[in-house]
Amino acid sequence: MTMIPKPPNRSALEQEQFLKILSREEALARFEAALFPRALPSETRKLGAAIGAALAEDITAPIDVPPFDRSNVDGFAVRSADLSAAGEGAPRRLTLNGETIHCGTAPALQVAAGTATPIATGGPVPRGADAVVMVEHTQPADLDAIDVRRAVSPGQFVSYAGSDIARGEALLRAGTIIGSREIGMLAACGIAEVKVARKPRVAVISTGDELVQPGGALPPAAIYDTNGAIVAAAIDENGGEAIFLGAIADDEARLEAAMRGALVDADMLVLSGGTSKGAGDLSHRIIGRLGQPGIIAHGVALKPGKPLCLAVCDGKPVVILPGFPTSAMFTFHDMIVPVLRKLAGLPPRSDAKVSATVPVRIASELGRTEFVMVSLVAGKHGLIAYPSGKGSGAITSFAQADGFLRVEALADQMPAGTETEVTLFTPHVRVPDLVVVGSHCTGLDLVTAGLAHAGLTVRSIAVGSLGGLAAAKRGECDLAPIHLFDDRSETYNTPYLVDGLELVPGWRRMQGIVFRKGDRRFEGFGAKEAVAAALSDPACIMVNRNQGAGTRILIDRLLGGARPEGYWNQPRSHNAVAAAVAQRRADWGMTIAPVAHAAGLGFIPHAEEHYDFALVTARKDRPAVRAFLEALGSDEARAALERAGFRPA
Repeated sequence: MTMIPKPPNRSALEQEQFLKILSREEALARFEAALFPRALPSETRKLGAAIGAALAEDITAPIDVPPFDRSNVDGFAVRSADLSAAGEGAPRRLTLNGETIHCGTAPALQVAAGTATPIATGGPVPRGADAVVMVEHTQPADLDAIDVRRAVSPGQFVSYAGSDIARGEALLRAGTIIGSREIGMLAACGIAEVKVARKPRVAVISTGDELVQPGGALPPAAIYDTNGAIVAAAIDENGGEAIFLGAIADDEARLEAAMRGALVDADMLVLSGGTSKGAGDLSHRIIGRLGQPGIIAHGVALKPGKPLCLAVCDGKPVVILPGFPTSAMFTFHDMIVPVLRKLAGLPPRSDAKVSATVPVRIASELGRTEFVMVSLVAGKHGLIAYPSGKGSGAITSFAQADGFLRVEALADQMPAGTETEVTLFTPHVRVPDLVVVGSHCTGLDLVTAGLAHAGLTVRSIAVGSLGGLAAAKRGECDLAPIHLFDDRSETYNTPYLVDGLELVPGWRRMQGIVFRKGDRRFEGFGAKEAVAAALSDPACIMVNRNQGAGTRILIDRLLGGARPEGYWNQPRSHNAVAAAVAQRRADWGMTIAPVAHAAGLGFIPHAEEHYDFALVTARKDRPAVRAFLEALGSDEARAALERAGFRPA
């Protein structure tokens, strides 16, 4: 590996490294070339403590298994030549020897011509015998004889010594993951302990002034440290031993001391955050002082994950993951897991892949390989892959997605209808029992809770009312929740249905203007007057909703073509609207009453909208759909909806 020079003024070098974006393949190749080959540390473990570990060396069988010729059935040890002419019409009588061989009994008598020895399953075959006849194929003759009416062949019902495992045979190879089957093989050979690769100790540090550990109070502008817990768990899942050292604030001296201490005790260091060029991002600057060769790659042509920093300091890998959870976890699984598994002596991860069709266009950034998290549902002609669309800051992306697809660096999009390969996060596809695609509402969770408790898997994909209708028309879901008002008929939802869809009434929810209590621009007004007051004040900022949402249609009707400050701020949920107002990033917006009340905000009722379901008629008899319809009409669900502030239809 070429040594990276370190001039006294590192700022220019840092800028140059970050701007020199490497491809995923080149970055990983450089990282591995700086680390391998290397001797892997090992340790000896008792057999019972070796589960899940990787063997550090080949193991050869020290004995034959079985160690002697043994019977496979209950019967009699015989000489096959004595029974060559035996048959139903010509039984052959054999005299019994004066011993019975059980498991663990060493034979004392030879089986001579014309004799037989009673033997149990697993018993050692005595001298002179070359076959075993089943007891069912014999008939007692005298007290000390049997009649055999069936011929036997040499070796019948006998397992010979070494027929399972032969002495000196390669039993298990280095790198084999020890499971219950391997434990059985080792135990059969009398091996009580094995040498396994020692788990690499991986120190984990989160960085950032804004981080608070779960359980602590969350001050303004702070967030809980999710990356620390997620990264530590992922390390343990992939053969490492995670040592979480907590979150370190953006203080260069403290962070450098923590990183140096970690590298003394651990085999590897993983940090999250601090990979960009901002003044508070210190980690990559410190790396250059920790050992040679230092930074291998800082900036990889990945989306998500461009700011990834890979380094090797005096033989120990140092990784700085991006701060956003999805970016951090994707780059960890894609770029770091292969190296971690090598350090743990484990074989490469074997990812299952399936073919699926993308129902919507996926825009991509030209020049960067993009990995898009997707959820899989069953369509008319195979699997459908819905992009998560939650962004690199979304913690649920990894947990709720089934896998990811890849958009090549030379493409600026993946067109709708593209059939592509999806890499699964789990060994098998988990197609849900019930698929709901459309507008999301907190009331939906109340209705589907019983289904989940009954063991049915429910997947809800929030794409807005119009997106849900399109998915229902394509047969990609069971139900599409919608709340679309038709101006001409002045009714909800029904005018939007087409052949193959039928309406299932859901519940009513009050949409209205949300604002901070005490704001005189809104207190005491109706919705139209409040919006007029907001439009007359240039300093009054709104928060909108995304295009395709039923709420957006109501907002645009109230605005009548106006585009006030904040109009293009378009979050995708009612909760996001309430949060923007509560946190003073906006002064007003439109949301539903239960969300407004939960956030402690003022609320001006505007319209009671109908939140209903477009049911795909062809799928109405599916068990999960029937279960949903039963739950929707149940007294329990209606009561839960009313408690939450909704009015069941």
